[in-house]
Amino acid sequence: MSFRAAWSLTLRKGGLGMRGIHSPGSTAHGKEKMPPYTNYHAQRSYPMPEEPFCMELNAEQQALKEKEKGSWTQLSHAEKVALYRLQFHETFAEMNRRSNEWKTVMGCVFFFFGFTGLLIWWQRVYVFPKKPITLTDEWKAQQLQRILDMKGNPVQGLASRWDYERKEWKK
Repeated sequence: MSFRAAWSLTLRKGGLGMRGIHSPGSTAHGKEKMPPYTNYHAQRSYPMPEEPFCMELNAEQQALKEKEKGSWTQLSHAEKVALYRLQFHETFAEMNRRSNEWKTVMGCVFFFFGFTGLLIWWQRVYVFPKKPITLTDEWKAQQLQRILDMKGNPVQGLASRWDYERKEWKK
C-alpha cells in the first residue's frame, strides 16, 4: 500500500484512525456480539460451554424449544437429538473419536523422505565429482602390495601378518 493511500485511510472520517476512539460514556467492548462470532467453546476438558451452539433459531427450531418446556416423555428420540444438537456441537463419543490426521502427517513425512532421496540421487549423478582413483580396488591392491614390499611396520602391522616366503597371509 502506498503512503498516500495509507494516509487517506487514517484521515478519512470513520476510517482506520477512528476505530479506537470511543465516547466517554461507552465501553470499547460491548455485550453484543457480531452474528458469526460466539463464545461457544466445547472440548473434552471443558464440555459445558457458556452459550448454546445455535444462537439464531429458525421457526421449526423455535417450535421445538417451546415443546421442550413441556413434558419430555412426549418428545420423540429424534426431537431430543435435535434439541441436543441445538445446545451442543458434538457428543463425547464424537469428541473422543480418533482423527485421521496421522495419515496426512505420515503422508507428508514419506513425501519429504522421497523428495530428499531424489535430491540426493540428483546430487550424486550431476553435482558430485567422480570417485578419485585412489578409491578403486586396483589402487588399493597396489597400495597394499607397496606397503608389504617396503615391509612397513613389521612388528605389529600388516607386514607382521604376511608370509614373505609363501607370498600369502599367515594363518
